[in-house]
Order: sequence, then C-alpha cells, then structure tokens
Amino acid sequence: MANIRNLKKDINYVLGDIIEAVYIWESINPEKDRKQSEAIIDEAIATFDDLIEKVNAKSVENHKAHFKAITDELETKGKAMIEKINAL
Repeated sequence: MANIRNLKKDINYVLGDIIEAVYIWESINPEKDRKQSEAIIDEAIATFDDLIEKVNAKSVENHKAHFKAITDELETKGKAMIEKINAL
C-alpha cells in the first residue's frame, strides 16, 4: 500500500488536473455559459475537501481497506467529472 503522503498527492494532482482542464475549456470557449464549468470546479473542490478529511480520519479500524476505499472513490468521482468536462 502506498503511504498517506502519496495518497494525498494523488488526490491533489487528479483534482488539480480536472480544475485545470476546466480552465482550459473556459479559455477556449469564452462565449459559452460558464455555470456548468464552475459547478465542476466547485464539485472538484468539495471532493478534495471530503477525501482529505477521510484520509486524515484517525478513528479507522482497518487502514488498508479505508485507504483503498478512498482511492476507489477518487477514481470514480474523477472519471465522473472528466465525463462532465467532455460533455461541455
């Protein structure tokens, strides 16, 4: 299992890349409505806060399963946000 520091870095990189992709889309399409793209950014920030809170939780019995669940949640939420970006 990767250590907690690497998991936090993965969360930061994945969600940071998603936010950057939205900013790139906004710069390429300045005439389009930005409500949906801003909602994706807000969702990415909320997801970041939620996942970091889960990583920092101290009252966990099975650490390996807990961190695996966080990794899986990052993957599923990240894919969902990427699909939303592609749909813009």
